[in-house]
Formats: sequence, C-alpha cells, structure tokens
Amino acid sequence: MNEVKPTSPWKPSAKDKLRELVTFFGSMVASFTLVAVTELKGKLAYFVSFVFIYAAISAIYSFRRYGKATAKDSAVKVFIACGALLTIIPIASILQTIISKGYKGIRPNLFLSDMSMATPTDPLTNGGLLHAIVGTIIMIGGALILSVPIGILTALYLTEIKGRFTQPIRFLVQAMSGVPSIVAGLFILSAVVYPITKSSSGFMGSLALSILMIPTVARTSEEVLGLIPQDLREAGTALGGTQWRTVAMIVLPAAKSGLMTAVILGIARIAGETAPLLLLTGGGDRLNFNPFDDPMGSLPFYIWKSFLAGSEEAVTRAWAGLLVLVVVILILFVSARILSTRKVAR
Repeated sequence: MNEVKPTSPWKPSAKDKLRELVTFFGSMVASFTLVAVTELKGKLAYFVSFVFIYAAISAIYSFRRYGKATAKDSAVKVFIACGALLTIIPIASILQTIISKGYKGIRPNLFLSDMSMATPTDPLTNGGLLHAIVGTIIMIGGALILSVPIGILTALYLTEIKGRFTQPIRFLVQAMSGVPSIVAGLFILSAVVYPITKSSSGFMGSLALSILMIPTVARTSEEVLGLIPQDLREAGTALGGTQWRTVAMIVLPAAKSGLMTAVILGIARIAGETAPLLLLTGGGDRLNFNPFDDPMGSLPFYIWKSFLAGSEEAVTRAWAGLLVLVVVILILFVSARILSTRKVAR
C-alpha cells in the first residue's frame, strides 16, 4: 500500500512561484517602458510605477482566479512588501556608504594608538582612535549602569505598584523622550560641572547620556511588562509569594528578552550622540581609563573633530571612525541579544 504524503495547500506551488516571477519581471519591464515613453524621470518614478503596476497585475490575476476579496489581499500584500523594501533601502545605502568610504582609513595603528602625538591632518599612519573607542565604551557603560536600574524600576512602578504618582511619572517620562540632547548636556553643565566639578570628564558625559537613555528604557520596559499575563502574577500570589518576590522571580524572568530589547533601544538612542559630549567630556586625545578625571575622548567627538579639520586625511579618518562606531554598536547589540537569549542553569 502506497503511503500518502501530507500536502500543504496553503503553500505556493511551483506554478504559482513561476507566475510570481513572471509578474515581477513583467512589472519591471512595464515600469521602465512607462518611464521611457512619458515625462516621468528618476529612480522615484521607476519605483512608484513598478509598485502600482505590480499591485494592479497581481490584483487582476487574483480577481480572475479567486474573486474580489483575494484581489484586495494581493494588492495590499504588494504595497506592504514594497513599503518594507523602502524601509530597508536607506539603511542599506547608509551602510554601503560608510563601508565604502570608511575601509580606506582602516590601518593597524588605528586600533593601537591614540592622537596624543598626532593631528587629524597627519598621514593615516600616524595616530589612531584607541582613546575614542575606550572612551565611548566607558561612557556608554556608565550610562547603562545609571539608566537601566532607574528605567526598569520606573516601569515596575508604573505597571506593578500603580501608586498615586503613576500619571505624573508617565507624563514626565513621555516628555523626557523628546528632550534634545543638547539640553541634557547644558543641564549637566550648569547643574554639575560649573558649580561642583569645574572640569570635564567622561562621567559627566555618562550623566548626560543617562538622561537621554532613561525615558527610552522606561517606556519600552513598561510596554514589555504590560504584556506579561496577569495570571502569572495571580499564580505567584496564590502560592504565597509577596508582591516583590512574584515580580522578581516570575514577572522579570518572563520579560527578560523584552527588557534586553529596551536596553538595546537605549543604547541605540545614545551611541551616536555628539552634542553632550562636546560640552562635557573635553574630547581628550590621549588614552584615559578614568572616567572621573581628565578629558576623555569618544568616537562621535573624534569624527566631528576630523570632519572639522577638512583635509583629505582628516575626512578619511572621520569615515573610518564612523565605520568603527557602527561596528562597536553592532557588537553591543549582538552581545545584548546573546545575553538575553542564553539559558541560565538553575
């Protein structure tokens, strides 16, 4: 007796895939023809005409074969797919520009030396950005230490405690989300640097970055904690656990991945900020591991200073620094994602 293999009727067949391929390339040819015979010009004209032609052809075919509802569904799918593609294109273009211009300035000495004995206009074989990489990591780490506990505790208050200050705190967190970075830098400058420390340091930069990071972490963490089913909290209470034990042992572990996403978004918010660092860190050119003393360099400051110099060597240094900054942010993102998905043994 022959075994009947299960089928998946919802998956496209080979004939459907071929039809989609023909429709896609046919729409491309039609869009090029339309732009060629009309006054429409430019890449935007090609893209817009392709989207509408592709959607129209898909809708007509689906209407003839399945009916009106499927035709609408096909057209909407085309617009959604093209919208997603339109979102990816600028990101890909930015990355391609950074890589194509930044790799030219990559040298071994770039990661082994600082700029204490060189200037941005010197040849690329002189100096490096080791001080900027170390300073960026230290300041982002300091901002994480300050912001993550405050942001998550704020989210816990808004979702678990729900006291009388819930609405004012939520309003302030939302208002802080729109604070320009220069305002955070000026606040730390006037409230801490001038009256207290009277000097620039990496810690002052971390304070300003933490002001920018707290709202992002708090708002995202609030949304994540709000997605945890209420049944889990009730189950913990029914087993005799207090509220804080239920939150610490049930709610937070359940939301771990989402909370790590909040941290990642917070890092994305502050990683490229330049204005606060220009005001508060001093932009030192030598390697400095102490965030509480002496000026500290950073990649945004290094990039800004190199572009400001204007020479060919300086601009190449700036693009190389920008490429390194993107790589550092990518490493932080991947590390955070790995930590959030790693299984911890009991």
